[in-house]
Amino acid sequence: MTALPDCVCPVDGTRVPAGSLTWCCPSCRGPLDLDFHPTPTPLKSLAGRVNSLWRYAESLPLSNPSVSLGEGRTPVVPLTDQVSAKLDFLMPTLSFKDRGAVMLAELARRLGPERVIADSSGNAGTAVAAYCARAGLKCTVYVPRGTSPKKVEQVRAHGASVEVVEGDREATAVAARAAADLPGVFYASHVHNPYFLHGTKTYVHELWEDLGGRLPDAVVVPVGNGTLLLGAALALRELHTAGLIDRVPVLYGVQAAAVSPLAAAFAAGSSELGPPVDVKPTYAEGIAIPRPPRARQILSAVREFGGSIVTVPDPAIAAAQRDLARRGLYVESTGVACWAAVHRGALATVLAGRGVVVPLCGAGAKTGMAEVVGVE
Repeated sequence: MTALPDCVCPVDGTRVPAGSLTWCCPSCRGPLDLDFHPTPTPLKSLAGRVNSLWRYAESLPLSNPSVSLGEGRTPVVPLTDQVSAKLDFLMPTLSFKDRGAVMLAELARRLGPERVIADSSGNAGTAVAAYCARAGLKCTVYVPRGTSPKKVEQVRAHGASVEVVEGDREATAVAARAAADLPGVFYASHVHNPYFLHGTKTYVHELWEDLGGRLPDAVVVPVGNGTLLLGAALALRELHTAGLIDRVPVLYGVQAAAVSPLAAAFAAGSSELGPPVDVKPTYAEGIAIPRPPRARQILSAVREFGGSIVTVPDPAIAAAQRDLARRGLYVESTGVACWAAVHRGALATVLAGRGVVVPLCGAGAKTGMAEVVGVE
């Protein structure tokens, strides 16, 4: 087995040795980063490789996986002359979370815990459950009351236990973290475990390859806990440092207006979140995160790559979902937030005439259609 890298706390520098089941910084209890700085392989070296995200082996902290389901290599299709969509809902569990979940399950398989636990409002939980089933690992997924019944059904179908938590997404995370501190438990946290980010970064590696060794003018991603945005930032740094791109795209984040702490902090010019925000109902439940643990890193990455964090109201999300469906793409409401922002929302004028790619992150079959109640 290839030696695993250590983890390090981005706040205080505390190191956690490779192979540990410790899921957070022992000092500040914050999320960890991976002390791993790869050099991606040139474009011409990718020919003939396995047709999954594992083709980028030099950029990944794990190699020779046994739990892969063929995740990755999702298509890019045009929506307009300038805007294309990467269809990341065409994954084994129907969401982009497979990119990170396969990394967590492969790591857990190598560490051999007694049980894997995860917390999720849906897609991350279904992905972790599926890949743990593939790896033969016992798994428990904590979900908030009100999670889509279809997603809960999918978790159970993969053989995982479900713990329903009375309360919101944050209460669910608190319950899971308490269980994560027990001996023999691997916390498959898509927020705290940095291996997840090194899985999601393959989204940008694929864009780079499919566009012939270049990237679009702008990459726009939905932001709740920021796992796709932070993975994208990792890939942009790696490709640029290796000299494989001569410029980096502008990086934008999109939040639901109903729960948008990162957008508020960005607008205030702050590197930290402001006072706690109320959690209001929203169609984009997957990004309705009031206190994302990696907020400081998210805000820093958006500023590093010259972007911003914008919001879209629920009526616009619902309208965007219906618009995509009429274009042949049935996407869940969280996954259409970026199209709402780019097509007719806050980024429509900003990005006019520029090449843009947005991710369609989850399949509409998981949640159904939101009701269009008039676009703001």
